[in-house]
Amino acid sequence: MSWHEHFRATLSLGLPIIGIHMAQMLTHTTDVVMLGWYGVDELAAGVLAAELFFVVYLVGAGFSHAIMPMIANALGAHDRRGVLHAVRMGGWVTVIYALASLPILLMAESLLLALGQQPHLASLAGDYMRIAAWGMLPSLLIAVFKSFLSALHRPAIALVATIVGALANAFCNYLLIFGHWGAPELGIRGAAIASVVTAFLTTALLIISVVKFREFHQYRLFARIWKANGKVLWEVTRLGFPISLTLLSEVGLFSAAKILMGWLGTIPLAAHGIVLQFLALSFMIPLGLSNAGTIRAGFSVGGGDRDGLIRGASAVIVLSMLASLFTVALYVAVPEHLVALFLNSTHAETDQIIAIGVTLFTIAAVFQVADALQVVFLGLLRGLKDTGVPMVIAMLSYWVIGMPVAYLLGFSFGQGAAGIWIGLAIALITAAAALFIRFLSRLSELKRQTLAPDAKLERQIR
Repeated sequence: MSWHEHFRATLSLGLPIIGIHMAQMLTHTTDVVMLGWYGVDELAAGVLAAELFFVVYLVGAGFSHAIMPMIANALGAHDRRGVLHAVRMGGWVTVIYALASLPILLMAESLLLALGQQPHLASLAGDYMRIAAWGMLPSLLIAVFKSFLSALHRPAIALVATIVGALANAFCNYLLIFGHWGAPELGIRGAAIASVVTAFLTTALLIISVVKFREFHQYRLFARIWKANGKVLWEVTRLGFPISLTLLSEVGLFSAAKILMGWLGTIPLAAHGIVLQFLALSFMIPLGLSNAGTIRAGFSVGGGDRDGLIRGASAVIVLSMLASLFTVALYVAVPEHLVALFLNSTHAETDQIIAIGVTLFTIAAVFQVADALQVVFLGLLRGLKDTGVPMVIAMLSYWVIGMPVAYLLGFSFGQGAAGIWIGLAIALITAAAALFIRFLSRLSELKRQTLAPDAKLERQIR
């Protein structure tokens, strides 16, 4: 493939995946907005319960990320059975994990009370989770099917299903939270029911798509679904668990930063929350490109195409940097206007929040490219089935370097919100640099050996 073809292939795969991530964000935003319209307590309790659900979900989602390079490797080696076993065992691990996590989710009220949350909020969150917990299994199965469809370069199917799910979630929220059109007014429990209905609906749409389209019939995903392959099951677990810990490390870093900002007061926390919304939205672009990088790197390794691996990785890196530079320009050009979008100009605290927000946007502009590159290198390394060392790099960068620096600058040296964000910047820049070195090292290893299909895994599968 020429350079132009690599860029085109990356965009054709990456753009629908970016759309999937955006649609998922829309679903979460809809829940927050509608619960906010209903009541402050319901909103606070819903946020607490959603945070717990998301943490548990992230651990399980690591296994769906793991099957993406496995499927891509098998496709590159023209091994249909490899695709079948990767998806099937990914589904097995997902089902086992989802069932094992149910007791934790159903104990949400007790857990939140133990963490010092207010009793009435913990009670509301418990009401929500006793319903929402049953959506964990379909939510994780969605992740498995999305990995399968994306690896086969058909993410548009998953995008349509996700958009339909987001619309259904908004509709069910409108009916069941507020009791419109004759439906019962269920408040926070209505939001939980809407989430579960949406998860099952999206799962059903994905299963129907896989069954209906002939191009997927060759993989026979549901034939003798009870038949296990222990070695592939171990492969999914071995690759997936480090991915889960990596995801938790990064999400935990920003959650801890939120706690530190709360210690500074309501105004810094408000500014932090606003700026973080924009960062989360812009992060969906390199995240989608990172997923595309995982697939294309895995396909090149499976097919023994080292040149394709290097060119495909270069295309992902360049596109992510260009997207990041655009957001950097936006953050530098109009930061005060971006913060003001979330504020009422008549409130007394508005000017203070905008001032802090502008400072945070300036720091975000400094680490924006690094943030994009670290997630891209994580994706490329996953395509090479390298998840253990990247996990260690992430944990050291975020928690041994970044978080202590954030605390010291924010509190010991009195830099406040800016100091905390400088700590975040150092964490992400360190991770990007270390992951880049790791990726170069893996390329050097591949150069010293003949890049060939994963014969060992093929023998295990057969």
